[in-house]
Amino acid sequence: MNNTYRKLTAQEIETLKSQMCTAVDWNEIEVAEGFAPNYVRWARMSGHIRLGAFNKEFCLPGGMKKHSGIYYATLHNVTVGDDCCIENVKNYIANYEIGEGTFIENVDIIITDGPTGFGNGVEVSVLNETGGREIMIYDRLSAQTAYVMALYRHRPEMISRLKEMIRSHVSSVTSSVGYIGRNVTIADAGYIKNVKIGDYCKIEGASRLKNGSINSNMHAPVHVGVGVIGDDFIISSGSSVEDGVTFSRCFVGQACKLGHNYSATDSLFFSNCQGENGEACAIFAGPYTVTHHKSTLLIAGMFSFMNAGSGSNQSNHMYKLGPIHQGIMERGAKTASDSYILWPAKVGAFSLVMGRHVSHQDTSDLPFSYLIEQQSTSYIMPGANLKSVGTIRDAKKWPQRDRRLDPDKMDCINYNLLSPYTIQKMLKGVGVLKELQRVSGLTSDTYSYQSGKIKSTSLVNGLKYYGYAIDKFFGNSLITRIMGSEFSTLEELREAFVPRSAYGEGDWVDIAGMIVPKMAISDLLDAIENGEITDVDSLNRRFAELHSEYYRFEWKWASKAMEEYYGMKLSEATVEDLSDLVRRWKNSVVSLDQLIYEDARKEFSLSAMTSFGADGTVSERELDFMNVRGSFFEADPFVRSVKEHIKDKSALGESTLEKLSRLKVS
Repeated sequence: MNNTYRKLTAQEIETLKSQMCTAVDWNEIEVAEGFAPNYVRWARMSGHIRLGAFNKEFCLPGGMKKHSGIYYATLHNVTVGDDCCIENVKNYIANYEIGEGTFIENVDIIITDGPTGFGNGVEVSVLNETGGREIMIYDRLSAQTAYVMALYRHRPEMISRLKEMIRSHVSSVTSSVGYIGRNVTIADAGYIKNVKIGDYCKIEGASRLKNGSINSNMHAPVHVGVGVIGDDFIISSGSSVEDGVTFSRCFVGQACKLGHNYSATDSLFFSNCQGENGEACAIFAGPYTVTHHKSTLLIAGMFSFMNAGSGSNQSNHMYKLGPIHQGIMERGAKTASDSYILWPAKVGAFSLVMGRHVSHQDTSDLPFSYLIEQQSTSYIMPGANLKSVGTIRDAKKWPQRDRRLDPDKMDCINYNLLSPYTIQKMLKGVGVLKELQRVSGLTSDTYSYQSGKIKSTSLVNGLKYYGYAIDKFFGNSLITRIMGSEFSTLEELREAFVPRSAYGEGDWVDIAGMIVPKMAISDLLDAIENGEITDVDSLNRRFAELHSEYYRFEWKWASKAMEEYYGMKLSEATVEDLSDLVRRWKNSVVSLDQLIYEDARKEFSLSAMTSFGADGTVSERELDFMNVRGSFFEADPFVRSVKEHIKDKSALGESTLEKLSRLKVS
């Protein structure tokens, strides 16, 4: 607010009095140039008051118009910007700065009471309800910082320094005066205390909001709807919380949606999460965690790119020492309807959980698996999800469903299905499966692993599926280098294969949506410990820098892992060696796509048409199915995209082989 203010004139004071306005001390009231008293009526004012000029007329839904001004309101220590409309405040507004163009109508009370951090600094007990992994939430919290704070408790000095940085940020935003931004709408709301409200926010019908920040802005407004009750919270830009949501000690990241009476306590929701109808308690919901169903409980777990089926449930205690257990479902894991997991457990990336599982599996080295319960026994089908049409559909939709409009994106998100993170697990998985074969014999019907069972056919298929995926990933990396480099001789190509990045070798980790070498994260945490990183914004920038270098890091890892896997050195590879790898890549891509193609066909079988064409013949059932679904199998958009993918990748393979064939060998 850049207005120059002046004292009221004697005439303005008389006019205000004639319009039923009162003030404890008229000398404490200042007004902006252009102020006219005509639009201030039935107002009671105390403390230091500043009023802007009221020239704007608001056009409300239905064609109703209201002129800016103050009507039937009590204000105490409030600054009101230009062109605001404040009307029908049942109780009062105290200790706030209100930005220009803001509309406040039919509210009970809006107050800032004493120094407050507006939700910054609140500790959220994620994963372990009894404490030990508390995360201090703040306006600039990213999924990556939260992950480190929650899971790297084995580095107490780093955690201590990180908390100091956050406390410094909390101190910088702590104030005895609240802020309501420009062009905000607050209508039909109840109790609002110690809440900072950003520009362009809409609060419509909220019941109670206490000790929080709503970080709305012009690019990505926030909406808080009817019946919402929130305590000790932060809501990030572009999010909506509405329809009776109740939440306490929660962080809601960018572009999240919570609605339909969802309930959450001590939980974190990062970019593009959705929560409806169900309940969350002590969860770390990484990007794209989605739960829609009324009977679904997520508790004491870490998730990302996850879809919870109806009736999904977990237990975080065994009626001994209380709710002390935690679980992790790695990126892309799903739960089927009525699934149950007894924590502690760890589910591998992009896996599907069906049934009830109580034996504490750790399938992290068997990604893309089905974990299925049959007669109280957990069966693992390694790699089965690699041929699922749903997996590929999810991988395509996530980038398209990024609703973040704020140019300042807080979370680093890597959407890659195949990455060093998942491929390193597949390589371990291949070792696990081959060792099971060696120990138990090739003729065994079932193999025991992690308190579960793997059928012989599932093991053999798992080796095949993992083999396809590994060949596909290595081929993708190799072909990208070949087609993206200029060379005329084999020596020049070998030179293009030399990695140019500092990081990449060794283990990789998924830091709440960000895929990165473990060594890079270790060095970043060292920088926190030694005082090189001293504030939260610098930390976010360092995460973003590492995220931007992903493909350079990926090649460093892939080039070495490829040499170990295929038993060859790229610095010595012949044209024929490279051509063989390209052909191997092409075969794996086509084979996986054909498996996906056949999986999609199941959606168009006669059994899938059951319940279509009521009261009709088979032909009428098929016609009804076509009119509802829009097409038959070959005309389905996804099926067409799979066929196009096979065609495009086959052509890319041929182009790569042709480019290699033109190489001059010295």
